[in-house]
Amino acid sequence: MARIRMLTSVSGEGFVWEAGQEIDLPGSQAAAWADGVRAELVRDAAPETPETLESAAPERTARRRRPAKVRTPQ
Repeated sequence: MARIRMLTSVSGEGFVWEAGQEIDLPGSQAAAWADGVRAELVRDAAPETPETLESAAPERTARRRRPAKVRTPQ
């Protein structure tokens, strides 16, 4: 079973689905209805979010050393 969320209201013989209503259907039927116009698939798991800047370690680069100054005798 897959869950879809209706984007438009639809009715037929023996059913009425309102916009915003979530419905469980067999996978093939859910895929047919979830075309982005009539309905959309509903995720069961929470979507992954990027790490926040506070928890991510900042990238570090190696420091470049300045070349040693060459002293010339006077």
